[in-house]
Amino acid sequence: MSHDQTAAGAQIAGDGPLDVVFAPVRSQTAFEETVDRLGTAIRLGLVVPGAQLPPERELCTRLGIARSTLRQALIALTESGLLYAVRGRGGGTFVVDPLPIRPEPSIEVLASWRDVCSMRLAIELGAAALAAGRAEPTMLDALSALVERMDDVLDDYDTYRQADVRFHIGLAEAAGSPRLLAAMTEIQEEMSALILHIPHPIEVLAHSNEQHAQLVAAVRAGDAARALDVVADHLHGTEHVLAGLLPGA
Repeated sequence: MSHDQTAAGAQIAGDGPLDVVFAPVRSQTAFEETVDRLGTAIRLGLVVPGAQLPPERELCTRLGIARSTLRQALIALTESGLLYAVRGRGGGTFVVDPLPIRPEPSIEVLASWRDVCSMRLAIELGAAALAAGRAEPTMLDALSALVERMDDVLDDYDTYRQADVRFHIGLAEAAGSPRLLAAMTEIQEEMSALILHIPHPIEVLAHSNEQHAQLVAAVRAGDAARALDVVADHLHGTEHVLAGLLPGA
């Protein structure tokens, strides 16, 4: 595939999730936080394989960091196998396609999976309750479109998961809380590291997406109690699947 074809086929998620990724870096350790931000976005599929990153000048402005700091972070991500650079006219920094296979989760990660699920439950319950009272129709339309997308790709887990992540981050965006949106993004990364290591039967995915549709309907109706019930069922289902299928759980 040519570079032009790669660039033309690349996709980056909507501005909502990326506003978190590319928000100004405030940490005293700007290099590490930049690596974390970009690496998380790539692993979650917010910047998909084959996508070109924005130009360095734009990234520096949006992240509020020096170009030298950005270049250090890009080098680190290149060495880790997530990015590659193309020189010359039409060049830039791109996400590798396909992404490298992730290693098996550590014993520490496996030991804490229930706590990750508990934190996710707290975050998603809050997002659902707030979204039921705050969500704009256009945001709910976007969530509905993601539900339709997932229905179309039940036999393609990688594509399904990208849409799934965007759905849950979109729910937090609809809640209207930047801190909640950031927390949702972080917990989705932790969940991805867990569910990567279990099978994904089509039946399980279809049932999960039915719950997505129910959640959108409840939020659209402003029914916070129903939204909370759907989220609790949805996430407890995930926890049960992990309990049964996650090695070492």
